[in-house]
Amino acid sequence: MEKAAYWNTKFDHFARLFSHLSGRPFAFNVAIGVILVWFISGPLFGFSDTWQLIVNTATTIITFLMVFLIQHTQNRDTEAMQVKLDELIRAFEGANNALLDLEEIEEEELTLLRQHYIALAKEAREAKKEADKSKRATY
Repeated sequence: MEKAAYWNTKFDHFARLFSHLSGRPFAFNVAIGVILVWFISGPLFGFSDTWQLIVNTATTIITFLMVFLIQHTQNRDTEAMQVKLDELIRAFEGANNALLDLEEIEEEELTLLRQHYIALAKEAREAKKEADKSKRATY
């Protein structure tokens, strides 16, 4: 089990680094450069099927691998954000601790909670409008 944790940690570091680097303008410019070189080389290879197959295969492989790396990074970031939000809810006096770990409840339950909070927000906006009207009336 210790070996699995070691490789998970290595993958995590690699995925975060690669995701960070691939999201930079430099990476985009390199990708544009590679496509331009491929496009410019078209006449040299007579725009052959092999020439087209090279870029199609390369982009498919890169896309396939990027999906997993980006998904891993996004999952990790989402989990970290959830922990932070849970801690804020837990630490705030008067907060509804039933809202902790909402990402684990069923869709129907989440919809009901959402509707409840939408109604609370609507009531708060209406109360604010009334308060604003009474302020203006006193001036």
